[in-house]
Amino acid sequence: MRAPYQVLVFPYYISDKGIEYAIFRTSDVGWWQAISGGGEDGETIIESAKREAWEEGGISKDSLYIKLDTVNSIPAEEFEESIHWDKNIYVIPENCYGVEIIDKQLTLSHEHTEYKWMSYADAISCLKWDGNKVALWELNKRLS
Repeated sequence: MRAPYQVLVFPYYISDKGIEYAIFRTSDVGWWQAISGGGEDGETIIESAKREAWEEGGISKDSLYIKLDTVNSIPAEEFEESIHWDKNIYVIPENCYGVEIIDKQLTLSHEHTEYKWMSYADAISCLKWDGNKVALWELNKRLS
């Protein structure tokens, strides 16, 4: 069963040209966002982030992850599984990470139609969700 938290993961690539970030277009509504998903019971939060990055981007679980301070809040009722959670859970935390990529070739799951590597400025202008923008801002600050 899904645990009452979410993870958000921004892949990044550093080269002599600077830092690039991967963002993903969702299959359902076409919004651009980071890799995201829910935790499963029994997983730690970082295990959830690594599993989601593997499932949605083919990113090795051995990659270097950076835990961000950004923690967004999402209404629990956005998730079907919330009917199984404690009735006093109104919002769930979205824990944010960056992950360094060595090879810019990612493997998409059915959840996304495409991904693009972009500069910070370009990526931030494409993202749908404010929480994604805050997490990317923090990651960019940490890496710059």
